[in-house]
Amino acid sequence: MRILIAECMQEISSFNPLQSQYEDFRIETGEALLTRRGLNTAIGGALSVFDGRTDVSVVPTISARADSAGMLSEEGWRRLMAEVLQAVAAHVGMVDALYISLHGAMGAVGEPDPEGLLLEEIREAFGPDVPIVISLDLHGILTDRMLRQVDGLTAYKTYPHVDFADTGERAARLLLKIVDTGARPTIARVVVPLLARGDECVTKNGLYGDVLADALLLERSGAALAAEVLIGNPFTDAPELCTQAVVVTEQADGGAEAAAVALAEAMWAGRHRLVSKYVSVDKAVALARHLDGPVVFTDAADATSSGASGDSNVLIRALRDGGYSRRVLAQIVDAAAAAAAHDAGVGAMIEVQLGGTVDRLRFQPMTVTATVQSLSTGRAVLETMGLPLDAGPSAVLSFGNFTLLVISRPAFLFDRSLYLANGLDPRRFDLIVVKSPHTEFHMYDQWVERNLNVDAPGSTSANVGTLGHRLCRRPIYPIEADTSFVPEPQTYTRRLH
Repeated sequence: MRILIAECMQEISSFNPLQSQYEDFRIETGEALLTRRGLNTAIGGALSVFDGRTDVSVVPTISARADSAGMLSEEGWRRLMAEVLQAVAAHVGMVDALYISLHGAMGAVGEPDPEGLLLEEIREAFGPDVPIVISLDLHGILTDRMLRQVDGLTAYKTYPHVDFADTGERAARLLLKIVDTGARPTIARVVVPLLARGDECVTKNGLYGDVLADALLLERSGAALAAEVLIGNPFTDAPELCTQAVVVTEQADGGAEAAAVALAEAMWAGRHRLVSKYVSVDKAVALARHLDGPVVFTDAADATSSGASGDSNVLIRALRDGGYSRRVLAQIVDAAAAAAAHDAGVGAMIEVQLGGTVDRLRFQPMTVTATVQSLSTGRAVLETMGLPLDAGPSAVLSFGNFTLLVISRPAFLFDRSLYLANGLDPRRFDLIVVKSPHTEFHMYDQWVERNLNVDAPGSTSANVGTLGHRLCRRPIYPIEADTSFVPEPQTYTRRLH
């Protein structure tokens, strides 16, 4: 049995003014994909399943991964799609099944559904009878076009995400079942007009986790081959942006539809809880001044892992102007400031215009005179996944009570890896700015006195009504508070010709 493996992943914010490019993708081909063995990635998990079968031969083709960013340029998408299709199509007629690792929240100029188009082209090349199973981020936007091409799917069930490998394992097992038994599963989905954000989306203790526990029970009881609830990425403005319940069953007996309706109704019933709670910038600064223990300022609006530009200086400016006098640790994307630090060298005093280099409508540069404490290449390894991270030439700058990690590229900041790689231990500071909507509990929440979700401006603001959606279907909650919902299951079944 020959199983083809491919990957194409990026999450974007439609509200980030800087487009991403082909060059932002890390492309690996052929045997290089096999180095994911043992890593907490979807491909790593899938390989662990396929490797357990002596009758399975893996055909690794291509992996294209990019950090979250603005929309992919039209030219970048054309080049990327052509490269992925060329690598995959070289094996037409020579494989028995395909496993494709996707994100689900890609977006390109002129193409709001890149993954749907990619799957459509792959299906056309391989024909109707070769099984295709995909895995997705739970922030993925699963579209009608995607569903028409696949035989099954799995998605993450944890947020913050830790089950990358588990999701790949479940996809691999589903694909093997389809090939082994000749099953043609039924996929049912129910679309919910909801943009879910906030603490109740944390699956360890939030309402979303309770609903996903019901989905997991469907799988483990044998009632479903896969059961997922995807909440979409509110910052990827696309026609089918929504929350959706998706259930895959072996039988076409109405069970998939009934289960998907139940999951969707549970999400809708809790919609009032699935909205972010945040405090104003001024109030957050005032609170921080009167708290004894360490404080985190969550700057979800400028979260690079969600597709933001990372160049917001709003919280740094507010803390400085608001008279916060204790030790502050923050990060910012500013290639020019990082370059100036590298030119001057460690120990030098430099004057730089900090921030507002990309999202200039939202952020204005601020002048600081700072000491260059250290320099680095900006390379690290993600705590959660073990994958390499490259933030470009980086510098640690200090001025007054502020220590800033200045990076050149908007790398993932959803863990502590870049701080630690640059010799910065968050525990040694009184206030830490974290440009991620959530991190794993032990990283900060376990030891800080308060974690304040600050309502700052930015292209990934959890205050979703401020972003300016133009493509997604309306009305949608909470942008329109009076949105109504009637579950209407859609069914997809692929049959052998």
